[in-house]
Amino acid sequence: MTTILDGKQTAKEVRARVKEGCAAFLERTGRAPGLAVVLVGDDPASAIYTRNKAKAAAKCGMYDVHHRLDAATPEAEVLDLVAQLNEDPGVDGILVQLPLPSHIDPDKIIAAIAPEKDADGFHPINVGRLWIGHAAPVACTPLGITTILDRYEIDVKGMNAVIIGRSNIVGKPMAALLIRRHATVTICHSRTKDLAGVIRGADLVVAAIGRAKFVTADMVKEGAVVIDVGINRLEDGTLAGDVDFEPVAERAGAITPVPGGVGPMTIATLLANVLELAEARGA
Repeated sequence: MTTILDGKQTAKEVRARVKEGCAAFLERTGRAPGLAVVLVGDDPASAIYTRNKAKAAAKCGMYDVHHRLDAATPEAEVLDLVAQLNEDPGVDGILVQLPLPSHIDPDKIIAAIAPEKDADGFHPINVGRLWIGHAAPVACTPLGITTILDRYEIDVKGMNAVIIGRSNIVGKPMAALLIRRHATVTICHSRTKDLAGVIRGADLVVAAIGRAKFVTADMVKEGAVVIDVGINRLEDGTLAGDVDFEPVAERAGAITPVPGGVGPMTIATLLANVLELAEARGA
């Protein structure tokens, strides 16, 4: 029988642990862990996402400060704000919501965040630490995936893992985490030859390309673990992942649904990152 990997319940458990950790931190230091979220522009999806982050932080007992800037805000002003947040003793984690308006260089903004306050795990120094096996904040979605794997006691050691997608947000950090867990990792992308054949050899598939129902049952090995990162809006308004869920679920040994799989883990692991950053900084 296929195991449905419940990200919603896993996220609930993570948030409960973060809430306990925030209460203990407050009692020990006299202040709550602090998260600063910076939103530039009026992208509707980003606005909803940052609002949900703020609500989740408040429920866990975190101090949350939300900076919403006009889309025309100069890059220099965003950099100035990041510099101020770097120096703010009440802020433990900084998150600048992506995407940014076209006139702002996201790499420059991310690099300006103090590595010890990098809630998203995107700073080049932290990316480097991840790849050489040192402690560092990790990108929230890949960290959420490994948290799900741990909850269901899925040991990837020795597995052939195929990641579809090479983004800095999911694909690359996911590869680093799986390599650290002794999986044999292949990253696939738009120029991969015989993509379906590569996927068929996988014990673990992570789909993160933003193409609805791209991974079909004929691509998946019997009993494979399938992690679906995609969230795609279909013409009828419903959501679908990058995996054709129903037929693939009949072949997979374990699979994440959409919605209710990886998605809920992103905010939960963000909060876990902030708490960890706060504890590292102390009072």
